[in-house]
Amino acid sequence: MSGSRSLRSGLRAARPAAFGADPSGARLERIRRSPHFANGVFVNPEGAGIRPSGSAAVEMAKSYFRKEERAGRAPAGLIPVHSTTFADLARPPVGGLRITWMGHSSVLAEIDGHRVLFDPVWGERCSPFPFAGPKRLHPVPVPLAALGQVDVVVISHDHYDHLDMPTIKELAGTDTVFAVPLGVGAHLEHWGVSEGRIRELDWQEATKVGGLTLTAAPARHFCGRGLRNTQHTLWASWVVAGDEHRIYHSGDTGYFAGFEDIGAEYGPFDITMIQVGAYSEFWPDIHMTPEEGLRAHLDLQGGRPGGVMMPIHWATFNLAMHSWAEPGEWMMAAGEAVGQAVAVPVPGQPFEPAGDLPTRPWWRDVSAPLDRKWPVPEITPQAPRDDLDLVGEG
Repeated sequence: MSGSRSLRSGLRAARPAAFGADPSGARLERIRRSPHFANGVFVNPEGAGIRPSGSAAVEMAKSYFRKEERAGRAPAGLIPVHSTTFADLARPPVGGLRITWMGHSSVLAEIDGHRVLFDPVWGERCSPFPFAGPKRLHPVPVPLAALGQVDVVVISHDHYDHLDMPTIKELAGTDTVFAVPLGVGAHLEHWGVSEGRIRELDWQEATKVGGLTLTAAPARHFCGRGLRNTQHTLWASWVVAGDEHRIYHSGDTGYFAGFEDIGAEYGPFDITMIQVGAYSEFWPDIHMTPEEGLRAHLDLQGGRPGGVMMPIHWATFNLAMHSWAEPGEWMMAAGEAVGQAVAVPVPGQPFEPAGDLPTRPWWRDVSAPLDRKWPVPEITPQAPRDDLDLVGEG
């Protein structure tokens, strides 16, 4: 018995800190009471296959190592980065809302006098190890300490490209609040964030931070960091509403019918930040293609173009078989097909959704020619629902 205990203790000691911690105690009891937790795991709003198996897994491996496809997964030159300064961010946005995409899914949103940082990943790799795993394709536009005060950090789920231990440890030394899905607080506490600064939410639950209301909304994805994927942490998309503006961050998600319900309940939005990278036919349920991202945005806006759509989850890490530049190119084409405004800033470039939008396809300067033609979406914008007032409409 003592030998068995020693082995378990040794395995725990060898566990990388970046794996985080499993929920336990009162946190685990709350998880078990969630209506979205069944048979020992969190479940999606619609069924979703997480990873390929059998022959599909073999075909995926062949595709991943195919030489002619690998060439397009990295830029042919240096990805441009806007050197954002503290002075740039210290000036308040003229219209009350400013967005700075830092790359991948990391976004600083300045909204109605408050500052929200979504899925901050400042690490060099999205991996539990500093020597292996997907490495950045471009540097971080601005040091984390140069951002200035952040009122709330929002985490969508606990995958490494959204929840980065070195970044959280640095933020743990500030007084910012963390808004996270159920179970994710266990990781934060393990890395030094005090329990009193963590707001842990189930879907449809909300919390107030200053003048902002932050609501965890459903998403279609999954979770897990360690060797055992226990599915005991939830994933979420997020709605942030201030006195004058409303914004939406999708986190990671596949397309599902719930976008329309989110839009009806909390929209429309001045801007949606929509995940459209790392998609593949091998995992079609858990990430969106640009066409699906456009459909999600239209659903969120009541059925027709409105507000601004910004692609996220692309251009920073190589996480799928498609060209690194394809999500940006195809998202622009998708927006043009239905008259939807799309913002495509270079990493670190602040902009105001109500002002001049960054629309230059900057990736064309540093990418190999895209060899797949955009499938123009057969999307017919719907008439707006009676219970929605579209952003920008009189």
